[in-house]
Amino acid sequence: MTLVLLVGGARSGKSALALRLAERERAPVVFVATGEAGDDEMAARIARHRAERPAGWRTVEEPLDLGRALAEVEDDACVLVDCLSLWTANVLERHGADAVEEQAEAVAAAAARRAGLTIAVTNEVGLGIVPSTPLGREYRDVLGRVNATWTAAASEAYFVVAGRALRLEQLDV
Repeated sequence: MTLVLLVGGARSGKSALALRLAERERAPVVFVATGEAGDDEMAARIARHRAERPAGWRTVEEPLDLGRALAEVEDDACVLVDCLSLWTANVLERHGADAVEEQAEAVAAAAARRAGLTIAVTNEVGLGIVPSTPLGREYRDVLGRVNATWTAAASEAYFVVAGRALRLEQLDV
């Protein structure tokens, strides 16, 4: 098990589960944070997340170059990426949908090749209403493809709902 993907809605328990999975590893943990504090509310969220992490974990704040961030981590360390949703938004805004999808394939493959456990957290935004703006619809569609790419590369994937995880199985049909 080298890559585990946790996908679910907002406040579904994905990050809490990811923290527990990383804590049980007998390896150093590197937390790769993709969020940016663009306003006071987001700054407060980031501060709360930082406070939840064990003091011995190293944090790498990288909103765009996820591939570089992973490449710079020791191969046997446990990496927790939180989250692909914000990373997707960041890259989409600055470089466009094609760049997001190209990078997603490369980074997911690199994460799956690591010797140490990589845990990635992402939101599922395609189950709700259709966004009213073109950018909202583009983000929903791109994130859906990013999630599918990472799920395909993962040795395990879980859908997290109300603090509970459902294992996602690959059907051979």
